[in-house]
Amino acid sequence: MAKVIMTCGRICSGKSTYAQKLKDQLGAVILSIDELMLDIFGSDTGGRHDEYVRRTEQYLYKKSAEIVSAGTDVILDWGFWTRQGRDFAREFYRSRGIANEIHFITVDDEEWQRRVDKRNAEVAAGRSDAYFIDEGLARKFANIFEAPDTDEVDLYV
Repeated sequence: MAKVIMTCGRICSGKSTYAQKLKDQLGAVILSIDELMLDIFGSDTGGRHDEYVRRTEQYLYKKSAEIVSAGTDVILDWGFWTRQGRDFAREFYRSRGIANEIHFITVDDEEWQRRVDKRNAEVAAGRSDAYFIDEGLARKFANIFEAPDTDEVDLYV
């Protein structure tokens, strides 16, 4: 039976790398808000960024249910940063009879900073189209992120 795996973790914690490994292991489909947003809008969404994220997320929920119904596992590669967001996702899938799991990817602060520095260097050199993480963006997501409780997590990575 196909399922949905939600990758949970703060920005630049390794969610996308982990999703790629799972994709290869499971033959799954990855649905990524960042990938879709960057492909469609680039990095210049301005004041509408949060609205575009919300609308993209709604679309990807519907698409993920469609893919699972066709028999393929789906990996949702976005942060699931809040308890409210994780609760919504679980209920969305439960109400449709779709198995789902939350995989929490965590790294210590030193490793996190190393990854941010590496990503930013790759973006600055034009080797990555990921979002550049400046102090403002790091602070924004630090204020948003709520680490999941143990009862929410199916697998710690």
